[in-house]
Amino acid sequence: MELRVKKKIFEPKWLAWEITGRCNLNCIHCRSSSSMGSDQGDFTLEEAKSLIDEITSFARPVVVLSGGEPLLREDVFEIAAYGTEKGLRMALATNGSLIDDQMCERIRESGIRIVSLSLDGSTPEVHDNFRKQPGAFETTLQAAQHLKKHDIEFLINSSFTRRNQDDIPDTYRLAKKIGAVAWYMFMIVPMGRGEELMAELISKEDYDEILKWHFEMELEEKEMLVRPTCAPHYYRIVQQEAEAKGIDFKRRNLKFGTGGAKGCIAAQSIAFIGSRGDVQPCSYFPMSAGNVRERSFREIWDNSRIFEDIRSFKDYKGRCGSCEYLGVCGGCRARALAVVDDYMEEEPFCSHIPKKFARDSGEEGEMKERISHE
Repeated sequence: MELRVKKKIFEPKWLAWEITGRCNLNCIHCRSSSSMGSDQGDFTLEEAKSLIDEITSFARPVVVLSGGEPLLREDVFEIAAYGTEKGLRMALATNGSLIDDQMCERIRESGIRIVSLSLDGSTPEVHDNFRKQPGAFETTLQAAQHLKKHDIEFLINSSFTRRNQDDIPDTYRLAKKIGAVAWYMFMIVPMGRGEELMAELISKEDYDEILKWHFEMELEEKEMLVRPTCAPHYYRIVQQEAEAKGIDFKRRNLKFGTGGAKGCIAAQSIAFIGSRGDVQPCSYFPMSAGNVRERSFREIWDNSRIFEDIRSFKDYKGRCGSCEYLGVCGGCRARALAVVDDYMEEEPFCSHIPKKFARDSGEEGEMKERISHE
């Protein structure tokens, strides 16, 4: 009798949609190198509505309207309202510089349910340096005040490199102080202008220590939801640290989560749609899996080669391919592509040596020494 293996169904649960490439800031880590001179993008309002129709024909993901700076697009709230009408949970990702009372009223009217703000330091000196814009820190804090005033939930996204990694604990505390419902600690993936930061990427040794700090912090944090982002090996560290402490660590779910407690979920439950229609596994993955102006989003999601590759965990290479934590981590596919030009290769900023990898090499001690010096 022929045995049939049921194919796992992957459903989009969270989509980031770059509705414009234009931005009023020039942040050092910008994945799309956005500026005021960047292209607006190809989507007309009617095309945007058609894309929403197509997406809702088979899924109900959270849709995050992003950019660039999405508030530079005049019809952003018409797009948001249409998505809300079609039953989608709409969100907005903004740098906060354009948020005022009038903008908050339009956010509420459009049905946007949560807003993300960017805060990359606990002081103007740190944040403004990262954003390359004097006064950016104060505008973010003012945006938070406006959102609180209008009872609009917001979360804080914070990106880190070596230049601001020492400020991580204070940035977390400030995010909590200003009333964020969640704090996302982003570990930079070098893409766009971020490619210039290759020498500034946090070392793999510091990476592990920061993730261990996050675990200890998360154990104590009872008010604000916290997540490391673009740091899939956090889920390995969670298991290791919880086992070492002899505890059963349960994580709270986010209302606007991406589904499941797993590290890299690119092409598995999330995707990114660029301003010109290119679909990517995540925001930091620069290869297009197809364009929605040429193929349907569903066809790209279900059948594109890149998405199928990333979902084929058995074909991952190097340490990732033989790792006992593959099921909960997966390594960052975008970082592997950026650093070693192969998205199926091992996570380049992970220090863990899988038991099988060490055993098969027969040189465990030598491997530890080599990896620690990469």
